[in-house]
Amino acid sequence: MTQNKILVGLVALLLVGFMCIFTVNQTEKAIKFELGKIVKNDYEPGLYFKFPIFNSIKKFDARIQTMDAKPERFLTAEKKNVIVDSFVKWRIGNVATFYTTVAGDIDQANLRLDQIIKDAFRSEFSKRNIKQLISTDRSLIREILTNNSKAVAAELGMEIVDVQVMRIDLPPEVSSSVFRRMEAERERVAREFRSQGAEAAERIRADADRQRVVTLANSFRDAEKLRGEGDATSAEIYAKAYGADVEFFTFYRSLNAYKKTFSSASMMVLDPTSDFFQYFNKQK
Repeated sequence: MTQNKILVGLVALLLVGFMCIFTVNQTEKAIKFELGKIVKNDYEPGLYFKFPIFNSIKKFDARIQTMDAKPERFLTAEKKNVIVDSFVKWRIGNVATFYTTVAGDIDQANLRLDQIIKDAFRSEFSKRNIKQLISTDRSLIREILTNNSKAVAAELGMEIVDVQVMRIDLPPEVSSSVFRRMEAERERVAREFRSQGAEAAERIRADADRQRVVTLANSFRDAEKLRGEGDATSAEIYAKAYGADVEFFTFYRSLNAYKKTFSSASMMVLDPTSDFFQYFNKQK
């Protein structure tokens, strides 16, 4: 009987001991309450003690959270709407403040943070035009949004890690008009290129025609020059041959004349004593 009482006492003591200790992991933040009042919140990871009746412990996720905001419309400095898709990385900074402001509720914290980020976006986007938002100031905007939202988020016990803009789009009705203007501009550029190409082609054709005329003229000049030189050489050779044996050359020309005349004409009316028949009339 005594042994049973001792065993029961040990079990009870062990249970009380378990109720008097708690652990805080590396991924957690903890708050100790004493009769509903916060008495400590700066726990490092480790093993700690509490009084079961007077103290209670609440733990919260200390890892980085992601608030993926819905795409929202903002006005630029040009009074044009843009649709911004963004997300925010945050974690619990001061766990006591986090508990007292949003009751330690992650969803409630995201709602409050969403409004803070929207206000920061609205302020920065109203100072810039669309070109600056899309191309030149993306990194600067990210840095400003992160820094500006940190102070406000700290009032909620939250620490902003990063603010990222995933996409900046134009509304559908604006996109259609922009695309039409872009299309018209591309068509204008294409027409300009085609016009320049046609002008260049016409210039090339005119130059080719000019070169053709010049080449033909030069070729004709050279041909006439060569023909004249050939005729001169032929005449010189002819004169030399004629002077070497005038009688033979005269006879040879007469034979050629007879050949051409008799092969093309069936009837001739000539004086038999004419020079044409001089070699027919010669007597031996």
